[in-house]
Amino acid sequence: MTLMTKLTAVEASRRGVLKGLGAAGFLLSAPIVSKGFRAEATGRAGQLENSVYLAIDGDGTVHITIHRVEMGQGSRTGLPMIIADELDADWSRCAFHQALGDAKYGDQNTDGSTSIRKFYDIFREAGATARLMLERAAAAKWGVDPASVKADNHRIVHPASGRAADFGELVALAVDQPVPEKDALTFKSKDQWRYVGKPVPILDMKGIITGTAVFGQDIRRDGMLYAVAVRPPVVGGRITGYDADAAKAVNGVVDVVELPALSLPAAFKPLGGVAVLATNTWAAMKGRDALAATFEDGPNAAYDTAAYEKQLWASIDGDGKSHLNRGNVDEAEAGADTVLTGDYFVPHLVHAPMEPPAATADWADDGTVDIWTHAQDPQTVQQTVAALTGIEPGQVRAHSALLGGAFGRKSKPDFAAEAAILAKAAGRPVKMVWTREDDIRHGFYHTIAAQRVTVAMDTDKRVTGWRHKAAYPSIGATFQNGADAPGDFELSLGLLDMPFDVPSVRVETGKAPAHVRIGWLRSVANIQQAFAVGSMVDEVAHARGQSTVDTWLDLIGSDRRFDPSDDGGTYSNYGETLERHPLDTGRLKAVLKKVADMSGFGRDPGPGRGIGIAVHRSFVSYVACALEVAVDEGGLLRVPRAWMAIDCGLAVNPDRVKAQMEGAVIFGLSIARHGQITAEKGRIVQGNYDGYPVCRIDETPVTEVAIMDVDAVPGGVGEPGVPPVAPALANAIFAATGKRLRRLPIADQLIA
Repeated sequence: MTLMTKLTAVEASRRGVLKGLGAAGFLLSAPIVSKGFRAEATGRAGQLENSVYLAIDGDGTVHITIHRVEMGQGSRTGLPMIIADELDADWSRCAFHQALGDAKYGDQNTDGSTSIRKFYDIFREAGATARLMLERAAAAKWGVDPASVKADNHRIVHPASGRAADFGELVALAVDQPVPEKDALTFKSKDQWRYVGKPVPILDMKGIITGTAVFGQDIRRDGMLYAVAVRPPVVGGRITGYDADAAKAVNGVVDVVELPALSLPAAFKPLGGVAVLATNTWAAMKGRDALAATFEDGPNAAYDTAAYEKQLWASIDGDGKSHLNRGNVDEAEAGADTVLTGDYFVPHLVHAPMEPPAATADWADDGTVDIWTHAQDPQTVQQTVAALTGIEPGQVRAHSALLGGAFGRKSKPDFAAEAAILAKAAGRPVKMVWTREDDIRHGFYHTIAAQRVTVAMDTDKRVTGWRHKAAYPSIGATFQNGADAPGDFELSLGLLDMPFDVPSVRVETGKAPAHVRIGWLRSVANIQQAFAVGSMVDEVAHARGQSTVDTWLDLIGSDRRFDPSDDGGTYSNYGETLERHPLDTGRLKAVLKKVADMSGFGRDPGPGRGIGIAVHRSFVSYVACALEVAVDEGGLLRVPRAWMAIDCGLAVNPDRVKAQMEGAVIFGLSIARHGQITAEKGRIVQGNYDGYPVCRIDETPVTEVAIMDVDAVPGGVGEPGVPPVAPALANAIFAATGKRLRRLPIADQLIA
């Protein structure tokens, strides 16, 4: 006996009742993105069909299937919290199951800070619907008014008579209840929440700290071979020769298999090259060394990041394309008393998760394949593998392991496609292993960006014009040949939505062709755009002789909601409507004021010390950051303290929100202090953490986090903490030293 609630992207009828199902169970369906709740009961006795999120067994066990993956952000815990709360289930009687990749679940891409904000309403409706049906079943059993019963910690109770029944006792009766319309549902008020808004430990915590959790690199299959590959060092290059016999002579090597050559655009296709398959990873690596592979470098052979930076600045100096235009910036600059100009540079960055990519593939006799991996989107695994192996996506069973970090890299499953291709060639399971060097030298890189910000001020130091021009290779180039400038979707990440109440504003772009695979990295184009905007606000404040906080507040202006399309901007708002997630300057100012208060901004922290501050909206959440730095006479930089304030709407699990803000500080400081990928002759220079450092524990500040208590729907959490960190750091360094740093990373720029 099972009561099941399903959410799918399939259009379904408003209501329906299982005919002839009896006590076996029923199914509720709803579209993943819907303005209304649609439901139908389907299935047959003894078997439930299609995908499900919620099931209740006859013994009362609540089964919750989780369609998003876990990489520390807490999706595998937060989503069940929503259902369990509206159902009023006992958390200890819930069982949690990871979903396979399947289009029936709707969007499974754990990316873009979408898991909670996209599914909160749907999961809430699922729990409330199941609860109401249990309540109605109990009322029918007891012959009382349904309004007189209620759910209470895994039971339905009738307070007037004292009667109570466990969920499990009511499943058979609930099956016969009609699926309620959405307008019949009632939702818990905030004071009734049992889990939502409370700190709940993540489901996988015990396994992670005891070493029993299974990550992508941990997968084992009977008879499995291990594979590593040598890939063209330049994107678009091809292998021209290798010594297969030398590789096979290495003890443990079983075979050498060529991977298909890459055809541009790269998308998520493998880069090509040749793989060595062996009985253990070490043998595969030694066999790879013995290949002595040679390559033809192809169209990107001349890529040199030092030279390319000059090309970007030439693009900034040249003609540009306007993407947003308010007032007349040219007139504002011509009539200005003061014009400030700042050139800001951010290099290529790479994800560098602690766990490099890995995937294990095993083909069945019927031509289907199982893939075990730590991809961020199992459906993209299905689609990518199917396209490269000649089968249908539904013939790919994509299993999700835990992710040992991702930051966007593992949403691009080229490594899973490699595993499938090699397993098919080998006729046995193959685990594709990427080393740290593979990951850093063959990644999808955050773009390299040049930006110029020009601010016009009148005689009273009021800002009358703001011109922002950006030139950087677009993510679009990874998917479309000829894409050679930032797209509106990238400009929507901090430029088209600049919150300034300034008479004249223009956003422009310059040409910038891509020569490596450009991919999204945690917070995407917000990284460079928040750095430039947040730094320039501090420069304006200094020119005015005014507090940076006061300058922010003055530039933002009154509390209001605004729409970039009013000034000609094609604004995407992270896939949300402005009605549901408005651009709200009041909320932006509130987090700024909060973090200023937390940090004591404006106080004198002492000689050689400074506090910097910045604020930014991204992924429909608002985050302000303040950092305190200490710089000694030799230029040694320390960051002893950090403060973060976030308004993410409803914080479903505040423990995870706090953790994500703490992690964002470390991630943002790693980028700002150390992050830099360079290329010479088309080849990535860095290969491991020695060349691409991340912050170590002695560089990690004590971080205080405030979560704003607001009445708003959930926003993003995983990414929006990153953007304000770099400008806050640069501004703090200026406050401590008087030295303005406009390029990242900070690296040794402070060394005397």
